[in-house]
Amino acid sequence: MSDTSATHWRNYDTPLLSPILDAALERFVTGGFHGTSIRQLAGAAGLSVPGLYHHFASKHAILAEIDRLAMEDLWQRSIAALADGAQTPLARFDRLVECLLLFHAHQSALAFIAFSEIRALQGQHRRAHIAARDRQQKLLDEVLEECVADGTFTTEHPRDASRAITTICTGVSQWYRPDGELDPAGVAKRYGEICAHAAGLPAE
Repeated sequence: MSDTSATHWRNYDTPLLSPILDAALERFVTGGFHGTSIRQLAGAAGLSVPGLYHHFASKHAILAEIDRLAMEDLWQRSIAALADGAQTPLARFDRLVECLLLFHAHQSALAFIAFSEIRALQGQHRRAHIAARDRQQKLLDEVLEECVADGTFTTEHPRDASRAITTICTGVSQWYRPDGELDPAGVAKRYGEICAHAAGLPAE
């Protein structure tokens, strides 16, 4: 996301991936990383195999770049969401969860591959993904703990609640469909309420 200002963390109008990476993402979603050949990736991008190698050194390099862009985009949107508006713990929690849900709906294919193909990442790229994932989780851990500290949430297990909420949000990428009942904003509203109650927000 090139602009992380408060008005843009909800905006998904600008494509994140280049045409080559977008074509590769579609192939990985269809056939999986290991089930997709470099020739198939080149064909999907409208390139020869040597032409693809001109841009990326390997199939793994393509996956690693898709993963890096996904994790960095989510991080930048999350930071912008937290900074946007009222700074009460509940307001920050609501915006962060909304951000997570919007990302996993709008970018469902991207998020699905970043989650499911971590097993294919190697070396420094795998370590970078784990570090980015842990950094992202820490944001939610901290804001949820703030909500517990000021009495907004009643959960006795904030870290467990935080992990459960992350699972709810990331799981959206596995089932969300643009032609389904809810659009991304609808997903964020409905599941945001579920997440708040999972953390112990009393029912009205």
